[in-house]
Amino acid sequence: MSSIIYQKSTMVALLEGVYDGTMTKEELSQKGDFGLGTFQALDGEMLAVDGGFYHLREGKAVEVEAKDVLPFAVMTYFKGQTEMILDDVLTQKELEQQLEAQMSSENVFYAIKIEGVFKQVKTRTVAKQRKPYPPMTEVAESQPVFELEDVKGTMVGFFTPNYVAGVGIPGYHFHFIDEHKTSGGHVLDVTVQDVKVILEEKTFLELDLDDTQRFRNANLDKENIREEIEEVE
Repeated sequence: MSSIIYQKSTMVALLEGVYDGTMTKEELSQKGDFGLGTFQALDGEMLAVDGGFYHLREGKAVEVEAKDVLPFAVMTYFKGQTEMILDDVLTQKELEQQLEAQMSSENVFYAIKIEGVFKQVKTRTVAKQRKPYPPMTEVAESQPVFELEDVKGTMVGFFTPNYVAGVGIPGYHFHFIDEHKTSGGHVLDVTVQDVKVILEEKTFLELDLDDTQRFRNANLDKENIREEIEEVE
């Protein structure tokens, strides 16, 4: 169904250092042609768009290899329902206001594709970790940050309702890749200049929990989950 979002594992598991991959790129491609995630040992970011899968690491982008495995991903089949053209320079906050104006409710999910010219994109790509894995809040303290200016490309992401905090990332979560598919990362800040925005409402969530001993033993009952997510995002 096109209204399904498939999610492998949970955000709170990543926060607790559950970084071992359990799903291959081939398996993930059966769940959608559009999405994002991360790789074994938190080795960079994943972006999927138009059926292509890309590994974003150290600000660079390459195609995902068959041997790559992922501990966390969010995928869907994307067709698009609502389109709009934004031909003014807009900050991230102003962009989000435009997105919210197109949403029928903040209690459902949305897949969002933004393509065109970006005045500025600030990204990060988390670095590969070694066991024993540190929690993600520690990893975020030293994550490399990259900035692109006056670049054409595509942002792929989702809007997740606030009540799903911990399972997913509440609010907006975007990854970016340039038009040549050579650079990108997790979006920290963005200023759009001339873009097409496409939204698609999603009302079904398929949650596939990580069936590993590390996941089963992790402390996932966290009172300050929203604060920790904001810290790493």
